[in-house]
Amino acid sequence: MKVLFALFIAAVSLSAAPNYVLIFCDDLGYGDLGCYGSKQNRTPRIDQLAREGMRFTDFYSSSPVCTPSRASLMTGCYARRVGMHEDFTGHWVLIPRSRRGLSPNELTLPEALKAEGY
Repeated sequence: MKVLFALFIAAVSLSAAPNYVLIFCDDLGYGDLGCYGSKQNRTPRIDQLAREGMRFTDFYSSSPVCTPSRASLMTGCYARRVGMHEDFTGHWVLIPRSRRGLSPNELTLPEALKAEGY
């Protein structure tokens, strides 16, 4: 009976969807957190999340500025593919009432997770 119960618990735990905590920081260097070796910055809670969860050690941003890199993270596409790129001056200019942004037709990470029951 104990073996059957253990198998049941194992099956239930495998079918349970994992929790997601996504932390996306602007201007954060690879070695700025304790979990990546920083001795200067104390980040005990983030270090705990890294120990108990998943760390990405080979992630590359698709853009050096925040808006296109966030768009890439949210869609899984290159920033230029979803219309997120600098204007001709090389600067981002967001004008009030601007229609600039992701197309409503783009599938985003939150939408994909919602479709999976999150």
